[in-house]
Amino acid sequence: MSLTSFNQIRVSSAALRHNYRLLQQRAGNGVRVLAMVKADAYGHGMEEAADVFASVGCKDFGVAEIGEAVRLRSAGVIGNVFVFLGFRPEESGLFFEYDITPIIYDLESAKSLSREALKRGQEKVVHLKVDCGMGRLGILPQEVETFVADLQELPGIVIGGVLSHFPKADEYDSQHSFEQFSRFEGVSAKAGKDRSLVKHIANSGGVLYFPDTCCDMVRAGISLYGYYPDGRVGREREKGEKLQPAMSFITRVLQVKTVPVDTGISYGHTYITKRETRLAVLPVGYEDGLSRSLSNIGKVLIRGKRAVIRGRICMNLCIVDISEIEGVQSGDEAVILGPQGNDCISGDEIAEWMNSISYEVLCLFGNNNERKYRE
Repeated sequence: MSLTSFNQIRVSSAALRHNYRLLQQRAGNGVRVLAMVKADAYGHGMEEAADVFASVGCKDFGVAEIGEAVRLRSAGVIGNVFVFLGFRPEESGLFFEYDITPIIYDLESAKSLSREALKRGQEKVVHLKVDCGMGRLGILPQEVETFVADLQELPGIVIGGVLSHFPKADEYDSQHSFEQFSRFEGVSAKAGKDRSLVKHIANSGGVLYFPDTCCDMVRAGISLYGYYPDGRVGREREKGEKLQPAMSFITRVLQVKTVPVDTGISYGHTYITKRETRLAVLPVGYEDGLSRSLSNIGKVLIRGKRAVIRGRICMNLCIVDISEIEGVQSGDEAVILGPQGNDCISGDEIAEWMNSISYEVLCLFGNNNERKYRE
């Protein structure tokens, strides 16, 4: 017998393929689209999502840590796999064993790769991370020439690319992004004056809002999963073909009950009924990624209508008000994220209730629940 949870994440393969094709079109012919599948593909399932993207032509994949890259290779993913957060010296051999490309931002890491290359009699292509305005990982622009010279002295190390990252590409008219790109172009020229390098800086916002920054490769993240980096504003502004959200979060009604006026609901009685109230108890809580901050704020769809969460969200349960929804009974489907009937609750809307972003919502839901792929 197969045991399943009341709560289920459903991922649309068709939506993922649509988004990849749309982003490839926006990036332009000849520009490689790297699929960021870190964080378990933003909650969508890393191996499954990579397989879907590969089916429509993706040959470049990005992860945070070496363990994720090894998982991809072990799942049969081919093409280029890039590790963006660095690695420990003792992990250097894995880059050779599994044919993985490291992103380099410090000389000690490069030296450990060089030692491994000498031991194996091989070369390792690396990409150089430059901080052109993000204020995060990467060497500074004024350090590039010296750093490149040092890398060239290391046997077995080949510089194959240079990259940076936009901090404000989710701002549609960000002047900072133009300034940062200009800085990146200067850095790229210095790094690649004696060689041809793969240049990449554009993230989802870069592809969608600053197409002139696409260079040789773009790194698409949130957009691959159907969301705009600036949330609902971006979706509403889009005049052409839109991205399609791929994730839905479905649960079931456990119990229906009617309680009298002045009944306290859930821990701390943060909600007290103002009239006789019909309630539905759902088997989903903060363990399942439904943030406690959504208590008395969030909504779900039942029978195509919205039901407000009443009282505090518990670890495995929450309660919603179904007084205005007729016929609700135990076993009915309740939608936390996604469409039902003529309505839809998006990750952007939930993020607004949480004072967060869609990225967090998708990771919370997707990484804490059973997932199933479907067309």
